[in-house]
Amino acid sequence: MNRAFLIAASTTALLAFQTVSAPAVAANANNADTYRLLNLFGDVFERVRSEYVEEVTDQELIEAAINGMLTSLDPHSSYLDTRGFRDMQVQTKGEFGGLGIEVSMENGVVKVVSPIDDTPAFRAGIQPGDLITHLDGEQIMGLTLSDAVERMRGPVNTDIRLTIRRNGAEPFDVTLTRAIVRVQAVRHRVEGDIGYIRINTFNEHTEQGVRAAISDIRKQLNGKPAGYVLDLRNNPGGLLDQAIAVSDAFLERGEIVSTRSRREEDTQRFNARPGDLAEGLPIVVLINDGSASASEIVAGALQDHRRAIVLGTKSFGKGSVQTIIPLPGQGAMRLTTARYYTPSGRSIQAVGIEPDILVQQARIETLANDRRSEADLRGALMNEQNNGQTTVPPSPAPLQGEGEPQSQVVPEGEATPGEVARPGEDPSQDYQLARALDLLRGLALYQGHVTTTQNQTQQ
Repeated sequence: MNRAFLIAASTTALLAFQTVSAPAVAANANNADTYRLLNLFGDVFERVRSEYVEEVTDQELIEAAINGMLTSLDPHSSYLDTRGFRDMQVQTKGEFGGLGIEVSMENGVVKVVSPIDDTPAFRAGIQPGDLITHLDGEQIMGLTLSDAVERMRGPVNTDIRLTIRRNGAEPFDVTLTRAIVRVQAVRHRVEGDIGYIRINTFNEHTEQGVRAAISDIRKQLNGKPAGYVLDLRNNPGGLLDQAIAVSDAFLERGEIVSTRSRREEDTQRFNARPGDLAEGLPIVVLINDGSASASEIVAGALQDHRRAIVLGTKSFGKGSVQTIIPLPGQGAMRLTTARYYTPSGRSIQAVGIEPDILVQQARIETLANDRRSEADLRGALMNEQNNGQTTVPPSPAPLQGEGEPQSQVVPEGEATPGEVARPGEDPSQDYQLARALDLLRGLALYQGHVTTTQNQTQQ
């Protein structure tokens, strides 16, 4: 009995020892693997340092290794040297030097996420989705994104030639002149009785700009706008806190966005505070494939809360959050630290925001067409409410013998580069904006009819 007890006790003690020791053994094994791999890195570093065909500095090798480690994770993680970190800080303040183009890397070439309004790239007709394959005739293939961006930068008033590959078109060259890019985060104007607000980027001044735009629109319309168009097309994103603030400006309550990292305890939820800047008026949000990141947060929040109708084409689909981590004396690292989710809990990573109403961008051109009406018929009855006048207004004169000019919508894909109106331009040529304005006017008429009917019923 005693022997059996001792055996059992010994076995229990052994099992307990093994249970306690298992994590330690695993940790030691992991540490051993880590040291082995670090030794491998050191061996490769020394071999390159001593035998590469050209002399390279230790700093160049280490920074390239760090950048390679980060860029291998995802397209948005990268290393920023001291100069790049400084440029990034300046950019978020709304002014920087360059071409005015937001880019990412895809299959070894630079892909345009979005041109920034009123910049050299925008004026040259660069479009979201364009692939930049050569810079001044030299292939981009083989360069990192940071290297490519660095080459596109340069002294103001100097030229650079980009070779562009665009769907449905032969590769073509565009020469751009570098300039100081001053980003006006928010622009606005009045279209009839509707306020039009275009957000170009989410920098430190965006929320302030939206509030100022709403105030000025109300003043211009004597406090009686019919609704608002919030144009987020070709908006490449920016600061998360500004996206939250802009969403909050139009929401009375509820979640705006949540961010979730690899640790559950780091999950964050951001909620709206009471107060709707638009005072309940209808809103149409315009998006396209150049709408990314922060602009998708705004579109997703307003869509999930049924606060706005999202119109246009599917957005870019960047559903991750990057944190800038300064490295003392050595620049910074941009690291993807979380995914974000819309109020309904959906991730838009790689799938984008689907618009409530799909409207492709298009160009509008006149089209000759015969048109007749009752007034053209011989002996047509006169309108007895027309003050007794018996004259019939003449039909419009035909255009070159073909009839009255009509409008025709031509899909964007059938247009050659430069023919399609850019976002925010004259609504008579911006098909998506024209449809948004029509939708808002229809909603205003409907709401006015419902209100009138309810008042009559109450009386």
